[in-house]
Amino acid sequence: MPQNQTLSKMNQKLKIALLATLLVSTSFLSAQEADSTVVNQQETKKELLAAVDNDSLSAQSMEDLKIDLNEIDGRQIVKAAMDNKFHLKDVQQARDYDSLWLKELHANAQLFSEMSLEVQNPSAEELTVVDLPTDTLKARLARMDEKTPFNIAYNPSLERVIKSFLVRKKGLMQRMITSSQFYFPLFEQELDNNDIPLEIKYLAIVESALNPRARSRVGAKGLWQFMYGTGKMYGLDVSSYVDERNDPILATKAASKYLSKLHDIFNDWDLALAAYNSGPGNVNKAIRRSGGYKNYWNIRRNLPRETAGYLPAFLATMYIFEYAEEHGLQYKKAERPYFETDTVHVKNLITFDQISKLVDISKEELELLNPAYKLNIIPKIKGKTYTLRLPITKIGKFVSNEEAIYAYAKKELDSLEKPLPQLSVAKNQVRYKVRSGDYLGKIAERYGVGVSQIKRWNGLRSNNLRIGQRLTIFPRKPYIPKQTIAKKNTSKSTSGTIASGSKVHTVQEGDSLWTISRKYPGVSIENLREWNGLSSNNLKPGTKLKLCDCSS
Repeated sequence: MPQNQTLSKMNQKLKIALLATLLVSTSFLSAQEADSTVVNQQETKKELLAAVDNDSLSAQSMEDLKIDLNEIDGRQIVKAAMDNKFHLKDVQQARDYDSLWLKELHANAQLFSEMSLEVQNPSAEELTVVDLPTDTLKARLARMDEKTPFNIAYNPSLERVIKSFLVRKKGLMQRMITSSQFYFPLFEQELDNNDIPLEIKYLAIVESALNPRARSRVGAKGLWQFMYGTGKMYGLDVSSYVDERNDPILATKAASKYLSKLHDIFNDWDLALAAYNSGPGNVNKAIRRSGGYKNYWNIRRNLPRETAGYLPAFLATMYIFEYAEEHGLQYKKAERPYFETDTVHVKNLITFDQISKLVDISKEELELLNPAYKLNIIPKIKGKTYTLRLPITKIGKFVSNEEAIYAYAKKELDSLEKPLPQLSVAKNQVRYKVRSGDYLGKIAERYGVGVSQIKRWNGLRSNNLRIGQRLTIFPRKPYIPKQTIAKKNTSKSTSGTIASGSKVHTVQEGDSLWTISRKYPGVSIENLREWNGLSSNNLKPGTKLKLCDCSS
């Protein structure tokens, strides 16, 4: 081939590559940048067509470069994403949001324990430094009582809690006022859908300090603090990838259903909240022990300690929100309320890191908007639909470039050296028939749950079981037959488990009920106390403790 023809063909390819690159790169610019760019897609497209018509570019050379004019506007983005040369950007100019809401919601993780301690150990100290005369408080509580179905009446205990919040928890309340702008619109919509008082939205502050990933010491999770079994009963699934108790929308729907059920039982919202905290069984016990009273304040002394501080904390929170300005608390405008986000159904497995890189959103923001994904991975599971929540300004960017995003994600995941965690879906409930020799600790160990959970799921008031009794259980591990366990135990040390025939533990120096219960799966502190008649946590070295209900 003559040298001038070779140079001409090289120039043609170079020009095509340059023009195609310009076409691709303009799709990554903001609207303002694109307007000021000399190269315009349509004009460039015309230039390419004209060049071909004038034989200055050959159709063959375009075929050599795999350029399709119908795809230049968008599909070149796939290659650009895979080459990791560009960040996908939407056609519209992105809004710059104040980071206040992000900062506040991140801080809530630290506030959860603070609120929990306040509920469990309400302050008994007298606080007189608050500018809140008793007569003023009485008048304000009366006005609140007029517009809510809760029984809001003045009493000295409630006054102490309100003043305690205004002195010791004023900073926490200020943070809650700001963070609430993000979640309250969602709560109000779901509560209204279920004909539940909108004031219930304040309960999420008491439960979790508006931290969707809050976890209590007993394993309750999410904004509404669902235990595993209760969550399963109300449709909240848990797997190795996903915990729907942490999903704000799904958990709020479940909480609404549960609260509605509790109100149907007690026909009183105060008692429904008490039952939400401690279970309907404890509320019924308190009613009986009080002599039949059904007003929360009359049965309060008969409720568990935490529940005794629960409704006052809820009412104090409601009061502070209603009279925030009177106490110097300001509504700082948060720029991203929940209704300024939207969701998209995810079609293929993708990680938060990939979404962050391609859609130009921080990983921290993704975690806050999508707290149900435990490993920051959105899985693809047959028969399940998972969604991604994004700010409304980012949804268009994701939807417009889905093909490129999934292609990039697949290529990157395929290149990983280590495989992603395998999905382990929690099983549905099982119905267990009690056999001779069974006791709650044994059954709990078999299915990887707690004795207290089995009792709560089945409304049991004691550890006594009868042969043939049916129990509802939400297993956290598969049942392994005894024969299989026996074979494994012959080749493994049995340290830390109850050896065959062993029914006692000899207390050693440094032992406590907690450390002993940890050594023997299926045995709880409550079991040890009941089986050994213990009235305190004090243990003496050498004491023999029974590890089963030997009378069963």
